[in-house]
Amino acid sequence: MPSSIICMQLSVFFFMLIMGTNATLGFGFGWVSGGGGGSGEGYAPLSPDFYDLSCPQANDIVISVLEKAIAQDPRMAASLLRLHFHDCFVQGCDASVLLDDSPTIASEKRAKPNANSVRGFEVIDEIKVALEEACPGVVSCADILTLAARGSTVLSGGPYWEVALGRRDSRTASINLANVMIPAPTFNVQRLLASFKQQGLDETELVALSGAHTIGMARCASFKNRLYNQNGNNQPDETLEKAFLNELGSVCPASGGDNNLSPLDYASPKAFDNTYFKLILGGRGLLFSDETLVAGNGFPNIVELVKAYAEDEALFFSHFADSMVKMGNISPLMGSNGEVRQNCRRVNNY
Repeated sequence: MPSSIICMQLSVFFFMLIMGTNATLGFGFGWVSGGGGGSGEGYAPLSPDFYDLSCPQANDIVISVLEKAIAQDPRMAASLLRLHFHDCFVQGCDASVLLDDSPTIASEKRAKPNANSVRGFEVIDEIKVALEEACPGVVSCADILTLAARGSTVLSGGPYWEVALGRRDSRTASINLANVMIPAPTFNVQRLLASFKQQGLDETELVALSGAHTIGMARCASFKNRLYNQNGNNQPDETLEKAFLNELGSVCPASGGDNNLSPLDYASPKAFDNTYFKLILGGRGLLFSDETLVAGNGFPNIVELVKAYAEDEALFFSHFADSMVKMGNISPLMGSNGEVRQNCRRVNNY
């Protein structure tokens, strides 16, 4: 490497030391776009190189914790992917979902879409502790969520994508926004698309990101109505394939069993692949929000995307990676906005 470049990198490094964590630097990438843009205009953009000088081992530390966590609990991969989704859909990708209740914080963990549902907080804690030991006060919780989502996907057999970094952590949370902004498993395709469009995401991103349901489990409470009372007439959802309906009934009784679990993709629940799309084409999508993607209802492009992904796993992987990048760019805090939390569960100087 030419000596001039080395000198420039050292200058940047010492500038960061002098300025502290409020100095946000990027290297050769454009301004954050999509999902409503970013907070912190006038500051350098998110960049894959963001921690190259300040914490070059950041991703390796994340992966080492994930490997152990997923080996112990394969469901954890889907849980961490979902945690990133639930974070970004509420006031942007700012790690607000990780904050516990405090005198000034009403935790998003208590919101209806999250209560007794989102999980993986202990894994994020473990990653944060390891990163604080290696690089104190450097890597944000928001970036940990982003890296953990990619790592969980890759470790489950899914695609790799380049993650732009440099997000900062919020000092606030919004249980009210969490109750209204996160799509519910009962949403039809119209409501799903409206929810995604609020975040600057389109039909392709809706279908591709729904493909995350190729891994993970869902609680009986999230699909019970489909089995017994879909339209308030004490009848099951007509779109459910009959044999699948009977199988689900043994897992999810009409009374009780709300916390019983069923795989979102029963054919390959631990493998990130395109089987999910094949299942919903056959009436074997677990959630109503899955099966509604192929209902038509004036959205032929969505149906065609499902068919395309079912036929072409490489296409699904490519679109999923692009969609994760775009979702990860929803209103990040940058520059002097927010902070880098020392503990992901509480704001600094708590």
